[in-house]
Amino acid sequence: MQIFERKEKKYILSEEKYTLLLDRISEHMKEDKYGLHTICSLYYDTNNYDLIKRSSEKPTFKEKFRVRTYGVPSNDQMVYLEIKKKLKGIVYKRRISMRLSQVDAYMRSDEAQQFDDRLNQQISNEIFWLKKKDIIAPKVIISYDRRAFSAYKEDEFRVTFDAKIRWRNDDLQLANGHDGELVAPEIDVLMEVKSLHAYPLWFVKILSDLDLYPSKFSKYEQVYRRYLTEQKVGVL
Repeated sequence: MQIFERKEKKYILSEEKYTLLLDRISEHMKEDKYGLHTICSLYYDTNNYDLIKRSSEKPTFKEKFRVRTYGVPSNDQMVYLEIKKKLKGIVYKRRISMRLSQVDAYMRSDEAQQFDDRLNQQISNEIFWLKKKDIIAPKVIISYDRRAFSAYKEDEFRVTFDAKIRWRNDDLQLANGHDGELVAPEIDVLMEVKSLHAYPLWFVKILSDLDLYPSKFSKYEQVYRRYLTEQKVGVL
């Protein structure tokens, strides 16, 4: 899919509650065909980290830009260039795909790129104007190991579990692997619940039984706050 629209809520789980929750959702949800897999995202930002700074101020509208891969890509592998926006609690993701070997030239180009597909062209134009508005460059790679589940009956209701969330900013080549330091060593599993509508009643009951409540946790924002603030990297 090229466009996603939904609400996303995060929950921080211990290993114990993660195991209990997996057992409880098994009759209502199926795991996707990829099983346990690794996601790597290369985040772009300004030299002063203006995108994540603005995002962390909790504005009505915020946006991020990243290149996302599933597993460690080769130069010929297709990757996704994503604009992630949030407006009044609704998350909008718009993305185009291209070979990893094409990304650097695309991002450095001062001219809008042409696509045959109308929707790809529209999204590419949005990326172009983002680059024009804010001069952005690769800043951080964030990787994690994910399991994803979708509901049998409720359309578009998804739950993902991310573990070993790690980051690095000393090697910004996605093809060089997904190694990094843990972002939040105190967190066992981060659950993300993705749905545009109300939660199913069976899921609400599971959350209540396990005493689980939403938490504010943005992976990139956590990296910025913990490791990339002015005091730590000397940004003016």
